Amino acid sequence: MKSMTGFGRGNTTGEAVNVTVEIKTVNNRFLDIHLRMGQELAPLEMKIRKLISSKLSRGRVDLSINLERTGEATFEINRNLMAGYINALRDIQNEFNLVGDVDINTLTRLPGALGQARAGIDESTADGVLSAIGSALDDLEKMRASEGASLAEEMRVRLAKIEAELPLIEDGAASFVDAYRQRVHKRVTELLARGDNQIVEVDAGRLAQEVAYLADRSDVTEELVRLRSHLEQFRATIDGGGEVGKRLDFLLQELNREANTVLSKSTEITIKDAGLAIKAEVEKLREQVQNVE
Repeated sequence: MKSMTGFGRGNTTGEAVNVTVEIKTVNNRFLDIHLRMGQELAPLEMKIRKLISSKLSRGRVDLSINLERTGEATFEINRNLMAGYINALRDIQNEFNLVGDVDINTLTRLPGALGQARAGIDESTADGVLSAIGSALDDLEKMRASEGASLAEEMRVRLAKIEAELPLIEDGAASFVDAYRQRVHKRVTELLARGDNQIVEVDAGRLAQEVAYLADRSDVTEELVRLRSHLEQFRATIDGGGEVGKRLDFLLQELNREANTVLSKSTEITIKDAGLAIKAEVEKLREQVQNVE
């Protein structure tokens, strides 16, 4: 199991370029890739996205590439800019009868007159960029795996707390029917008591029928079975590999559904407390699962 949160760095050094790549990921329902790189790397964009997609399946990905040229720099002359400037100076000379020559130092200080030549991306540079990205992704995966292991351990603690509530629900459900029978018998007897303190016997058959009806409505045996099954599947999913985030999210929905059913079936305070405790742990698990790939 891997976390969707992580950071990785990779770099390569060649004869003419140094490439440094940094990649950061956070949780997201889908794979959302954002690239920050120079325009000269645009031809590699599809390859970069494909490389990232081969390693990551979910999460927001922010990747930045710094390409540093280490070879001898060459510059391009902005001829149109210089020609326009020189022509403007000559027009000024002719219009105002001025003398003087155009100074080359002045020309070279013009903004945009000289610019570093774009060398383009050759095969060697492209391989260096992709290699640096691969190293950054490997570094990222190590961190995401470590974070995932920590999340899995925290989840196991939450699952154990949920499991500890199930026997309390079982005990509460077992005593609930007898307690209800006694309360109903006492209440009905009090209501039927005559003014001369003569007690009218309660129809045992009718009372048993009412208690059986309530017992059937408040039976949580199936819910407990499903809760234990979901907990077992949750643990197995955590211990398994691959993309498990969506499956864990589905199991949490089922755990929450069963807890709600238990709460709706009983007014017993012990069962209510246990059901609410389960829901609280499910919500804590949900926060953790949102960060799982």
